[in-house]
Amino acid sequence: MSFPIERPRRLRRGDAMRALVRETDLGPERFVLPYFVIEGENARQPIASMQGHSRLSIDQLLVEAEAALGDGVRSVLLFGIPDEKDATGTGAWVEDGIVQKAIAALKKQFGHDLLVMGDVCLCEYTDHGHCGVLKDDPQSSAGRDVDNDPSLELLARTAVSQAAAGADVVAPSDMMDGRVGAIRGALDDAGFQRVAILSYAVKYASSFYGPFRDAAGSAPQMGDRRGYQMDPANVREGIREAAADVVEGADMVMVKPALPYLDVIRAVRESVDVPVAAYQVSGEFALIKAAAEKGWIDEERAIAETLTAIRRAGADIIITYAAREAAVRARQGTLLP
Repeated sequence: MSFPIERPRRLRRGDAMRALVRETDLGPERFVLPYFVIEGENARQPIASMQGHSRLSIDQLLVEAEAALGDGVRSVLLFGIPDEKDATGTGAWVEDGIVQKAIAALKKQFGHDLLVMGDVCLCEYTDHGHCGVLKDDPQSSAGRDVDNDPSLELLARTAVSQAAAGADVVAPSDMMDGRVGAIRGALDDAGFQRVAILSYAVKYASSFYGPFRDAAGSAPQMGDRRGYQMDPANVREGIREAAADVVEGADMVMVKPALPYLDVIRAVRESVDVPVAAYQVSGEFALIKAAAEKGWIDEERAIAETLTAIRRAGADIIITYAAREAAVRARQGTLLP
């Protein structure tokens, strides 16, 4: 029997050949780096569950952002941690809120060189840790539930205040029904037609958010978020969520988390015509770091492999805590596994 004519190994010989025929690109422009911002000066509070990351005061944020920009990271996503919280999350939408001040400082120093995104949610700012205002609900196991429609006004105010501070993109992560339409309308009415919306369209109620909640102090004080975040078992629902947000005015949509939901990323990518983002969340990042620290996996290769998988699944944009090291290696041509 003669050997088959096709020999796939011909195209695997050496780095140059593999690079020539590689199907998935992964450049530094794909990455968005999240930051946690706090009040004060010269403050860095290391986050134990997120190795290498800290809560930063604005002056330290500027230092870190300049270094990230030097590494090739051109986009950042800001989460604010206020000194005080209340029932309605006032710190999310006040003019002098922590994220608003951070956005203004970044845009003043870096201008168009750095694209600044603001997370739009109330959970970091409410004393109860939920993503909207609460109402009494006897049918809820906790006796209270998030009141969807009144929350929309506060989310829209948050988005407008971030846009006024200079945000290029606002990113609603709350999962309230109708919030994209409310935010788009409020932005347009306030004269911010050019500010884009990256919607957390397909955000699952996931166990992988633990380190983030530690970093942001945003764990719910009662009940959980399964009443508004998505059921991990559902895919078709995610496609409907993404489509609905596009109709309401989302310029980009996101799937979160990333690695456990590669099939969802692919399904959303095939169902919408707007850019698709995926968030490699804190728990995904922490797992790699912890295993590497134990010597169980090669950290660099694991980061490269997971980011490649997320991109291969269809994500145009990857939000990741490994953005800086990934960007450096991407520029060196050594990121892809």
